[in-house]
Amino acid sequence: MSSIVSSSPGLHPPTRLGLLDSPHGEVLSIPLDQPESSLRDGDDTELLSVFWNQDYGCFAAGTNHGFRIYSCDPFQETFRRDLKTGGFGIVEMLFRSNMVALVGGGTNTHYPSNKVVIWDDHLDRCISELTFRSNVCAVRLRNDRIVVVLEHRIYVYNFKNFKLVHQIETLTNPKGLCCLSHHLNTFVLACPGLQRGQVCIEHFDLKVTKFINAHDSHIACLTLTMDGLLLATASTKGTLIRIFNTMDGSCLQEVRRGADKAEIYSIALSPNVRWLAASSDKGTIHIFSLKVQVSGENARDYNASNQGPAAVHNKSNAVDTLVSQNTGSNPASSFSFMKGILPRYFSSEWSFAQFHVPEASRFLVGFGSQNTVVIVGMDGRCSFDPVKGGEMTQQAY
Repeated sequence: MSSIVSSSPGLHPPTRLGLLDSPHGEVLSIPLDQPESSLRDGDDTELLSVFWNQDYGCFAAGTNHGFRIYSCDPFQETFRRDLKTGGFGIVEMLFRSNMVALVGGGTNTHYPSNKVVIWDDHLDRCISELTFRSNVCAVRLRNDRIVVVLEHRIYVYNFKNFKLVHQIETLTNPKGLCCLSHHLNTFVLACPGLQRGQVCIEHFDLKVTKFINAHDSHIACLTLTMDGLLLATASTKGTLIRIFNTMDGSCLQEVRRGADKAEIYSIALSPNVRWLAASSDKGTIHIFSLKVQVSGENARDYNASNQGPAAVHNKSNAVDTLVSQNTGSNPASSFSFMKGILPRYFSSEWSFAQFHVPEASRFLVGFGSQNTVVIVGMDGRCSFDPVKGGEMTQQAY
């Protein structure tokens, strides 16, 4: 085993505490393990990373002097920890709970990039450290699991006792591509497989592993719905985004971002599975209408899932979830009637809405409440755009 686990006794399970949802909206500033005299004024703060929580209700910003938590609706900084020497390249939240996974980053840090620190803000201390032989590329959290992504391997730990329960080998994965489902009774993990363009789907509850040959090029981005039934993927070519059924591997829909190569920064599926959003280095956020929808008992859970894990009471199994056709549609080429004769490009589905952002910065996209698209940029900007138009921009830094 290539990891070392150090835990503290008297662990508290993840809870939905008010530390990240202060009723008065005050900003807390307490160092992880340093005296208050080490707090900085923030004048030289550099943004290192941005990460959504699981329902896009918050995002975490890692800086060269700590980290900050922001609420999206209403937009405000709700929590921060400032350190004298403590940059974080990874700040992974667990919905709005007291648990945060931290990995050091930047040049100003005494937290190594091969160690995952599980911080419990209810106890105001680190409750576990997971140390590895190589740098950590990503961390993903569920109520019951901690998933650590290295460049060639993924480790799955039990959140209760920090015991290693599963390992997955992957193709070279420097971006740390990995996503999880978040319904209580389904545990689905998606990550790159062992071949180019392949996605490995682990249905842990069903003890089923499914491989999907999603693209001809390497996987660049992927995301799952909350119950893990649907998977959206993009390749390093960046022209097409595909939606798959994770149970049988069938491709349910294919949409086109564009004709020229692009780097896809992020893909997001709306909680009601009606929309898909994608951001890229072309400076455009594309919004697509999905033709697939979840029906039956699980359809109600998509609305509940946006409130966090404590609100979800899903009695059915992912196998029983039905996928049917939606009535929404995306624009198609005027030559689409010649499908099968002209090149595939002319029969593609295109986005029905776009938002333009500066090309010089990396932007991550998510879905907020009331059909809004939330866009967070590495230049410190956060925008809330209704799907049908309009824009509001806030400056976080």
